[in-house]
Amino acid sequence: MVKKPGLHKILGFVAWITGIIVSLSVAFAMTEGTIGLPFAGKGVYISVVAGWVVILTTLLSILLSVIDYFN
Repeated sequence: MVKKPGLHKILGFVAWITGIIVSLSVAFAMTEGTIGLPFAGKGVYISVVAGWVVILTTLLSILLSVIDYFN
């Protein structure tokens, strides 16, 4: 079977966007206290910090991907 490069790129982009949306959704829920880490118990601060780390690294990965695309 011959691979179709156009379809492969589209599916890769859809998977990448889906990952970004899920990462940001979970991270924002963690920073707002909607969801947390079960092993942290009452340590809400751990969840908030982890959420912000995910947000910042996700945004950084978006920026680096855009820079890489145009280089």
